[in-house]
Amino acid sequence: MYTQDKDILWEKCLSILKDNLNEEQFNAWFKPISVNSYENNQLVLNVPSSFFVEKLEGTYLNLVKSTLRHVYGSGIKLYYKDSVVEVKTKGGTDSTVVDNRVEKSLPKNSNPFETVDYGDIDSQLNPKYTFENYCDSMCNKLAVSIGEAIATNPKCKTFNPLFIFGATGVGKTHLIQAIGIKVKETQPQNRVLYVTARVFESQYTTAVRNNKVNDFINFYQSIDTLILDDIQEFAGKTATQNTFFHIFNHLHQNQKQLILSSDTRPVDMDGMVPRLISRFKWGMTAELAKPDYSLRRNVLTMKADQDGLTISNEILDYIANNVTDSVRELEGVIVSLLAHATMLNQEITLDLAKAVISNAVKVSKSQVTFEMITEKVCEHYNIDSELIYGKSRKREISDARQIVMYMAKKMTQLSSTNIGTRLSRNHATVLHACKTIEERLSIEKVLQNDIEKIENELKG
Repeated sequence: MYTQDKDILWEKCLSILKDNLNEEQFNAWFKPISVNSYENNQLVLNVPSSFFVEKLEGTYLNLVKSTLRHVYGSGIKLYYKDSVVEVKTKGGTDSTVVDNRVEKSLPKNSNPFETVDYGDIDSQLNPKYTFENYCDSMCNKLAVSIGEAIATNPKCKTFNPLFIFGATGVGKTHLIQAIGIKVKETQPQNRVLYVTARVFESQYTTAVRNNKVNDFINFYQSIDTLILDDIQEFAGKTATQNTFFHIFNHLHQNQKQLILSSDTRPVDMDGMVPRLISRFKWGMTAELAKPDYSLRRNVLTMKADQDGLTISNEILDYIANNVTDSVRELEGVIVSLLAHATMLNQEITLDLAKAVISNAVKVSKSQVTFEMITEKVCEHYNIDSELIYGKSRKREISDARQIVMYMAKKMTQLSSTNIGTRLSRNHATVLHACKTIEERLSIEKVLQNDIEKIENELKG
């Protein structure tokens, strides 16, 4: 192809690039580039250095790809040649350029449109973090359901990225790794990688130090399912964020799945560049709330069974009612009880459980349970507690039942669904009861006094 033709085509590219960049960006990164040759659908560009290419592709690769494909067609292959310019002057300055220019081709993977086969990789997944041993309840049901949908259906790209957030210890790491493990089971050819934000940051820093940023980016862009844990660790690290931004864009544009976790929702993240936060909100954001009673109880039962411990329901109820912040704390209590039972040959009693818990978490002296509320309400109104759980629709029974629902919602961490389940009702009935009692409280002084008295008795 004639020089004029290749230059005309490249000028078209420059025109498009100029429209998509500000003047400073265009002058810095594209003005220094010229066409070396264009033959057989292979475009060779002259660039200042290999380092220049690494930085260029790290920031603008997707824009370059789309531009070249628009001008040259989808089969275009891009290569680079860099020029090492020797500068020799008597005064040791760089004011005079000598024409002894040495050209050399860039090493390895010069064509950025070619996919590098990195071979099989270690997914870095913990085999114990599976869906089978992950307890769910209303506080995490949505996130679990979406995770299972992603893992079992390769065509499910509605939830991309999947952004999981919640406080420390609520099960984020377990869930996102469970998704990865399930993906590997259902799609063995899928390249899955789990990595913490801290490890990603360390790898990036090493790549920068060793002038291997392009290799770093290429590797991560080869992943099919990328699971990044504790992404809030990127806060304040602008260079890392910008690099991940380009990785994110590449994976998302190529229908690769991203799964992210954080201790806070995207909108509340500090120290993050706005364009990255906007990407986090593209897919599905799901919260893992603090474990409700049902989840806490299920976790305790499962953990006790796994460790071969026999623990009475009374003790399990006590632990579930007093260790409320995280699943991690619950598991820690069971581990401590196991140690006492096996190492010290102690019987697991309620007193032992209380002692273990007192060393692990702060126990409220006025911890209120659903059962305590039911007992006090029935005692106050002189009603057999069995009637509260029954189907009786008598006015005094129905009123007492609604008060139990209202106070349980107010004084415990139980969800409406869990409260309803205990009374063989649905969550809508609980919500209606709470609304009814609230309306009555605004006009009925007697009811105000009744509930205040019951609350004071419960709080001791």
